[in-house]
Amino acid sequence: MNRSKMAADILRLVGGKENVASVTNCMTRLRFQLKDHKKADVEALKRLDGVQGVVTKNGQFQVVIGTDVGDVCTELKKLGGFHSDADAQQSNQDGSIVMRFFGTLTAIFQPIIPALAGSGMIKALLALLVATHLVSPDSQTYAIFNAFGDALFSFMPFILAYSAAKYFNCNPFVSASLAGVLLHSSFTALNTGDPVLLFGFIPVTMVSYSGSVVPILLIVWVQSYIERFANKISPKPVKIFLAPMLTIIVTGILGITIAGPLGNIVGQVLAVGFNWLNDYAGWVIPVLMGAFCPFFVMTGMHYCFAPIQTIQYATLGYGTILGPGMLASNIAQGAASLVVGLRTKNRKLRELAFSSGFTALMGITEPALYGVTLKLKRPLIATCIGGGVAGLYAGITHLHTYSSTTAGLLALPVYIGGDGFGNVINAVITIIISIVVTAVATFILGFDDPADDDAATVPAAPSASSQENKVVLSSPIRGQAVPLESVKDDAFASHALGLGAAVQPDEGVVTAPAPATVSSVADSGHAIGLTTDSGVELLIHIGLDTVERKGKGFAVRVKTGDHVQKGQELIRFDLEDLCKAGYDVTSPVIVTNSDDFLDVVAVRDEKVGHTDTLLTVLRRS
Repeated sequence: MNRSKMAADILRLVGGKENVASVTNCMTRLRFQLKDHKKADVEALKRLDGVQGVVTKNGQFQVVIGTDVGDVCTELKKLGGFHSDADAQQSNQDGSIVMRFFGTLTAIFQPIIPALAGSGMIKALLALLVATHLVSPDSQTYAIFNAFGDALFSFMPFILAYSAAKYFNCNPFVSASLAGVLLHSSFTALNTGDPVLLFGFIPVTMVSYSGSVVPILLIVWVQSYIERFANKISPKPVKIFLAPMLTIIVTGILGITIAGPLGNIVGQVLAVGFNWLNDYAGWVIPVLMGAFCPFFVMTGMHYCFAPIQTIQYATLGYGTILGPGMLASNIAQGAASLVVGLRTKNRKLRELAFSSGFTALMGITEPALYGVTLKLKRPLIATCIGGGVAGLYAGITHLHTYSSTTAGLLALPVYIGGDGFGNVINAVITIIISIVVTAVATFILGFDDPADDDAATVPAAPSASSQENKVVLSSPIRGQAVPLESVKDDAFASHALGLGAAVQPDEGVVTAPAPATVSSVADSGHAIGLTTDSGVELLIHIGLDTVERKGKGFAVRVKTGDHVQKGQELIRFDLEDLCKAGYDVTSPVIVTNSDDFLDVVAVRDEKVGHTDTLLTVLRRS
């Protein structure tokens, strides 16, 4: 590979150096901040020799290279005169105000999605128990479980304060204190209908902030500026208490007089818009969400709708923004993938299509999207058709959810509410329409079935001779082994970097899976490349997007060129800190030279330790 020529070609195809605000790299890909994404020739980049894929994620334009990415990035920086610290403003800085706004919402809400989904399912389960008369709404059991499910929504300002503080880079505990002001009994007790005045002349608009979304986001945004100013002017001997004191007082005053009431007005305006849509165009959003949800998922935009959905729950008591349309789309994604599994003659594709199809029916669509429908293209079109038609039925029947959770078959209880079982029956019909229409469309449109080149040559049993033709690699990380296709990053899930598996870690230790030489170590410590003594080239990538930590929490025990033994410690990382920071810690383990081998067989859905087999690499005979 001529890295200089490749760098020059990439720079030309992303729009030239004048279109590049910054460029950096992680272990496998170039990460561009482009001034105008439209100037990049994506299709030409994908065809470029050495480029394994192109991904747009969280405002970044990413070009997947593989383990040679460091050398290519070095050449790029020489050509363009880019500096390594030019990526200070990484995400959401593409020059578009709208994209920065939605990117901000995505970054703040993404870490709390699991808590929202879990709380929503508890409320759904409780609704099911009440509807079947297994639990009385007047019982103490109901009260306790209702608290389990409702706590997140009642104290939403606290949760959002912490997440927003992490995004705006300010003290999260000060932010939580400001959220506490909005919900404090002394403050809420003033809401009696009489005018409330601060210092006797500053009017305070009293608002019910429990379950609100926009007010605390505005308040923490204001805090980020006040806090920086307070830290700047506070003398060092008293900064430890003076800066946070000034931040709480000044931000608190601005919060209860301006930012909080302004956020409440925004919420009321949105409520009016929701009512108008429900009254006059209730079918529009489910149709659009049902048809185009896969594209929202690809760009991460689906997280942007979470705050709007939360506001809708707070103002109307039910939701129509996400649930109905996503239910139609997710089921369609599963149906399309299952039809591909039935029709394909490719063994690997069949296994992937069936496993990811059933996963999509449960509401997790990324494996089916990246591993099947997006690759084959026409099944994705069928998914959009089926999702759109089912979304139309959902909209016409005013299908709605009563709490948030992942949209799939297991989420049917969230459709049970005060209107009995009529709403959930419409949800079931929506599912049936989505399956039938998508299946028919997939059969009619068809797809280009990839050749199954190795179907006849895979060893049927591990005979004595076949033992010599395979390399067994232990798990470098202790935890739960999961399919690579389930990783929420299409560069990994689509096998663009090679075959392999992923591990959801139980501890922050990476060890050598076999005797090997360290071929590369990321400067940030989040990834390492190995070449085993048997010739297998491995990439171990700790978490997703963890390059953004810039080495924080990672301790590398080896250096490039070191020879390591099986089980030798390579990297330690702070697993708890990564989880608290909202990172997906699922860690891919990739055979980057997969094409040199017959197959790579991965352990799936099992607990693995450092001495347990994770990958078996089959040599060509």
